[in-house]
Amino acid sequence: MKLVSYTANGKDAYGVVAGDGIVDLSARIGERYPDIKALLAGDALAAAAAAADGQSADEALDAVTYRPVIVNPDKVICVGLNYKAHREETGRAPTDNPALFIRFADTQCGHNQPMIKPTASDSFDYEGELAVIIGKPGRHVKAADWASIVAGYAIYNDGSVRDWQNHTIQWTAGKNFPATGAFGPWMVTADELGDPTQLELTTRLNGNVMQNTTTDLMIFDIPTLIEYITTFTQLRPGDVISTGTPGGVGFKRDPQVFMKPGDTVEVEISKIGTLTNPIAAE
Repeated sequence: MKLVSYTANGKDAYGVVAGDGIVDLSARIGERYPDIKALLAGDALAAAAAAADGQSADEALDAVTYRPVIVNPDKVICVGLNYKAHREETGRAPTDNPALFIRFADTQCGHNQPMIKPTASDSFDYEGELAVIIGKPGRHVKAADWASIVAGYAIYNDGSVRDWQNHTIQWTAGKNFPATGAFGPWMVTADELGDPTQLELTTRLNGNVMQNTTTDLMIFDIPTLIEYITTFTQLRPGDVISTGTPGGVGFKRDPQVFMKPGDTVEVEISKIGTLTNPIAAE
C-alpha cells in the first residue's frame, strides 16, 4: 500500500495510491484518523486498506498538490556520512557511532513542489536518501526487533546549504532553511516494500546521474540506527529517519555542482518511485 498526503480542491487530505489516482481516506476515515501520522498512531493501516479496497480513485495523481508524506512529524532525524563513498569524499574519518542531526518539520516540501535556494547562499546541494517512517512507539529497541516499529519507507532529498552547514562543526544551520528538504512522493508500507537493503538509489540533476548506490552499502544499517536512536530518545508514530546520502554530492565534485533556480532534481529509489522537485529562488 502507498499512502500519500496532498491538497485537492482547497482541502488537505491523504489517501491510498491506486494506479494513477488516489482513494481519499480523509473522506472515509478522516474523523478518526485526520492524517497519516494519526493513522499510524492508531495502528490503523489495516483500516486504511479496508477503506480503500474496491474503491475508485477520487483524485488523479497529476491533479493534486503533494505535501510531505508526514506533514507533522514530531522528529526528523537525519544520518550523516552513512555511506563509505560519501565519507571518503568528505575526508572524514570513520566513527564508532552514527553521526546524527535534526531537521525541522517545517523545512520540508512535497513531491513536485519547489525546493528553495536561499538568498543567503549559492551553495545549495542535493542529497538523495532513503527515509524510514516509524509506525509504533519505540524506546530501547534492540536491533533484532527493528522491524516491529517501522511502518514504511519514502524518499528524502536532504538539501544542504553547504557554506552555512560548514560555518561550525554543527550542521544545523545548513540543514534547516525553508523548503530545502523534499519528502515523498508517498510512503510504501513495509509489507509491500520488503527488504530495505535491496534497493537502488539514484539522484539526477537535470537528467544527469549524480549519485547511484544500493542501500546495502550503508555503514550503519537500519537496525543499528534504530537501536542507537531509541537508546537516547523515544521514536513515535510518524517520526522519520533519513538514512544518509551516498557519494557524488555536488560540493565535492571538481568543478563543484550546486542546484540553481530552473534546475530539476530527481531522487529515484527502486520499489518506491521518484521524488521530483524543481529548484526556485527564495
